[in-house]
Amino acid sequence: MSDDTAAARDALVDALLRRGVVSSARVESAFRKVPREEFVPERLRTNAYVDSPLPIGGGQTISAPHMVAIMAEALDLEDGMCVLEVGAGSGYHAAVVAEMVGPRGHVYTVERVESLAAFAAANLERTGYSERVTVVCGDGSKGLLEHAPYERIFVACGAPDVPQPLVEQLSDGGKMLVPVGGGSYQELIKVERRGERFLRKNLGGCVFVPLIGEYGH
Repeated sequence: MSDDTAAARDALVDALLRRGVVSSARVESAFRKVPREEFVPERLRTNAYVDSPLPIGGGQTISAPHMVAIMAEALDLEDGMCVLEVGAGSGYHAAVVAEMVGPRGHVYTVERVESLAAFAAANLERTGYSERVTVVCGDGSKGLLEHAPYERIFVACGAPDVPQPLVEQLSDGGKMLVPVGGGSYQELIKVERRGERFLRKNLGGCVFVPLIGEYGH
């Protein structure tokens, strides 16, 4: 990593701290460690620490750093947790979460676009996260039943509603984040499971690419 890249990463994290987007030491540490430049197409690496989504192919984007931070803070991640991500993209968000759950935790991430699943897997392998993150190519709107239940679930694409399979795969006491709405604007919905009760909270507006699948758009 060049000195310029390190400085750009630190400047981004410092800005997110000043804005209050990053507030916990766990999220700050993950953002300072995960090399976002390794998760974007090579031609865009000079823009890796601009706080903006970037195209990664297949009509998909890597989320803006502030949105990754908002979701990481809201998930309240702890060491050792089993986590499901829907929408692997380039693998960056999964790597951030993997840092937060530590070597005893694990992230399963589902990506429907085969080329992006391969891209994410290669990025995670190259950056040393492949032992903590498993990439699966498939319909993430159906979750990933074989490794359920999950203590945390987050969806990195906009759904018409919270997909029922994800509700069923969330562990008791677990938390889930899903952008819910149309193709151009959503509300970030936090779901907490308390036995058979599911408490919802609206965390505000956001914009994600659509969730495509049986329980998506």
